[in-house]
Amino acid sequence: MAESNPSPIQVRITAPGGPEVLVAEPAAVPTPAAGDVLIRVRAAGVNRHDCGQRARGPSTAHSDIPGLEVAGEVAAVGAGVSRYRPGDRVCALTSGGGYATFALARAGQTLPIPDGVSDVEAAGLPEAAFTIGFNLFVLGRLAAGESVLLHGGTSGVGSLAIQLLTALGHPVHVTCGTADKCAIARRLGAVQAIDYHDATMVEQVLEATGGRGIDLILDMSGGRHTRANIAMMAKRARLMHLSPGGGKAIEVPLRELMAREGIISGSLLRPQPDSEKAKLAVWVEQTVWPLVPARVRPVIHATLPLARSDRAHALLETGDVVGKLILLPE
Repeated sequence: MAESNPSPIQVRITAPGGPEVLVAEPAAVPTPAAGDVLIRVRAAGVNRHDCGQRARGPSTAHSDIPGLEVAGEVAAVGAGVSRYRPGDRVCALTSGGGYATFALARAGQTLPIPDGVSDVEAAGLPEAAFTIGFNLFVLGRLAAGESVLLHGGTSGVGSLAIQLLTALGHPVHVTCGTADKCAIARRLGAVQAIDYHDATMVEQVLEATGGRGIDLILDMSGGRHTRANIAMMAKRARLMHLSPGGGKAIEVPLRELMAREGIISGSLLRPQPDSEKAKLAVWVEQTVWPLVPARVRPVIHATLPLARSDRAHALLETGDVVGKLILLPE
């Protein structure tokens, strides 16, 4: 039976608001510019950033079509692209536009899908892998054998990071919101998983590390755990923030931070220049890809039709998702 080719669609943010402002509509097929790869999307990842962009509404800064990672096959390439050709299976980090039947990505942010990985799994890899590389290894300068604590251990980033860091020889401690999620994190390889509602979280981490503390903490909670983070930091530890927490200010016990000679930082991946993202793509292909899928595999919570991306956003915002939600255009 011949493959069906329904008319292309895209999902657009029509106004600031909840999931209901996401509207599926007919779409034209984009034309790749020089250095671009046009991907026929077989699967697209859903990320917290998409929900934040939707809540803020249409903007001149970014495409009103959300979606920062896709997987599928190359449909066409722009001038100067020699690595890929039509029909190649690829996944990519995009600067928006992923919630669509066809999406554009820069060639430098496009990667071949590893053998043994489905399109659905591949769509759950780029955003998490690039985020881990940028925050932990580029900015956080994670050294061999150093310990890591992840707040949000069963998120899309957290669930991949547990597996990757464990495979690379780093002890991984995590916090999660429920006992069930803690159990999942331990199965993924975490040496310690704590319910972040537990008032003894700091004491448990210090006991597990022999009083030394953690070398690098990745906080996806919007600064909820700042004081606890400082108390759990090892000497010269780094505290990296992924979530801006709606722009909230954080209060830091400065003397404690100074005593530990700690560093507090954070990052936004999307605004990084293409050259920086291309460097990250090289790191992902050299460091992560050899471990996929034998030792590192994205956790897929559920797949949903692209046209019902509103359901995906509503589900993600419940906090009950473990791993990734993936949209299917067909």
